Amino acid sequence: MSKGREGPAAGGGAAAVLLRYLREQNRPYSAQDAFGNLQREHGLGKAAVVKALEQLAQQGRVREKAYGKQKIYFADQEQLPAASDAELRGLDGEIAALAAKVQALQQSCRQMEAELKDLSSSMTTPEMARELEELRKDCATYTEKLERMKSATNHVTPEEKEKVCSEQKLYCKEWRRRKRMATELLEAILEGYPKSKKQFFEEVGIETDEDHNAMLPAAV
Repeated sequence: MSKGREGPAAGGGAAAVLLRYLREQNRPYSAQDAFGNLQREHGLGKAAVVKALEQLAQQGRVREKAYGKQKIYFADQEQLPAASDAELRGLDGEIAALAAKVQALQQSCRQMEAELKDLSSSMTTPEMARELEELRKDCATYTEKLERMKSATNHVTPEEKEKVCSEQKLYCKEWRRRKRMATELLEAILEGYPKSKKQFFEEVGIETDEDHNAMLPAAV
């Protein structure tokens, strides 16, 4: 047995196999891809594939393009037989059908993405069970509190509530009246006072509502 033989398609046979393969597939391949696709069926070694592709490219029987450190090979389109009008129409039909299929798949993908987004933002069954249990506990707490309030004997009657509200209005009205009178009096004094308002308040010992965070309720 002679040494260096790389299977039944070594040498010129490898070039013929690769040329026929590139023309039949009519798409680009690297030497690694071609070797991976053909080694089992044709017994081609990688060195034989690389050498045959380089020879075919040098002979102008296939085209070669370099992308960085990698080279790809593809059939010379000018050497392929021209397609008939019927074949072209058939290819146009296939392209249209594939384009429609792609569009339908894209639409389906968008719908599934939307569904996935909704599902991702939704609670899981265990999470919903825990949330339901918490709500039940809250309901029980509020029910107990409501029952205690209903059974209490110290409820405020409508008459008592009305009396308190009336007194509040009266006191607030008087508060506003006295505050307005004090403000007018102080402004009259400050017109002839040589120092600032703050200094006057400190010397006299005046404390304002604001000093004690006292706020008049909004007028009703």
